[in-house]
Amino acid sequence: MKKRHLLAAILSAQLIASAVLADGPRNYLYIVGSTTIAPFAEEVASRIAKSAKFKRPLHESNGTNGGFTMFCEGTGMDYPDIIDASRPIKKSEFTTCQNNGVGDIVEVKIGYDGLVIASNKKAKPMELTRKDLYLALAKMVPDAACKEACDKLIPNPYKTWKQVNPGLPDVKIDVYGPPFNAGSSEVFAEAVLESGCNSFPWLRTMRTKNEKEYNRDCHNFREDGAYTQESAELIPARLDDSLDAIGIINFNRLKENAAHLQAAKLEGVAPTYETIAAQSYGIARPLFFYVKKAHFNRIPGFGAYLTEFTSEKASGAKGYLLAKGLVGMSPQELKDMAADVKALKPLTLAN
Repeated sequence: MKKRHLLAAILSAQLIASAVLADGPRNYLYIVGSTTIAPFAEEVASRIAKSAKFKRPLHESNGTNGGFTMFCEGTGMDYPDIIDASRPIKKSEFTTCQNNGVGDIVEVKIGYDGLVIASNKKAKPMELTRKDLYLALAKMVPDAACKEACDKLIPNPYKTWKQVNPGLPDVKIDVYGPPFNAGSSEVFAEAVLESGCNSFPWLRTMRTKNEKEYNRDCHNFREDGAYTQESAELIPARLDDSLDAIGIINFNRLKENAAHLQAAKLEGVAPTYETIAAQSYGIARPLFFYVKKAHFNRIPGFGAYLTEFTSEKASGAKGYLLAKGLVGMSPQELKDMAADVKALKPLTLAN
């Protein structure tokens, strides 16, 4: 009998210890989310770790969508402290966070990026429009055989770029791009596929009649082999192997591979540091990370990480993150952001 009570006491103690450990002290930052932000976050993490005062943050690059799912599950040391995001947080995600007790969230804008339509440097350069890309990559497209006013969508029939637009090369549509669940894929769908979709008036008016149907028809990529989901770090190698393929990659990835990759102009505008910073390039976008304020005083080095990321030496005009391909904010924008971060100003979203 005594042995039974002793065993029960030991098991109870183990359960209590496990519970304390699960939400007990953690001496490093836990960061999840976007692969786009990862190179910049890793660089800041290295600088923090070199100070020998704090442990190197743990990064889990599981994409923006997956990162928000983990971030918004709750507070406590089992959950991430920071989510890197290649798009702004959605209202639905913010609501999920609030419902799960996450509470105050601090939005940190780190700069800008552009999604680039890249190809092998030995290939003939392409100039594309968002309508071209929509017709080449959307799952369902207007029926070209329908000459009169009609509202018929058919499975994408286009096999070559010339079929999409007679001014484009007569080569197979072969595109490598981000996975469908990635933040970059969502940005591309909204900035490119939706824009191309809206070039057809009857599709544009559908949004006011049936937004769910509109999103289904205007945001979905084809799945017949013309578009291949691929991780960002592997796309440059895919383009090295083919003169006909194109890839959807981040601007910093283009800079890293500038010796053998080139970028297409989009509606006459080339993706450059200047056009992305000015938001005149059609697929320019801001980059963010989001901070769980409830964790701030519980993790050593949290404040140092935020201060480093928003510092002039990291994100200023001559900062080391810009050398890695980040497109920086204006001096005033960086100053304002650093002040908001220092104050841990909570994010609010309008209803």
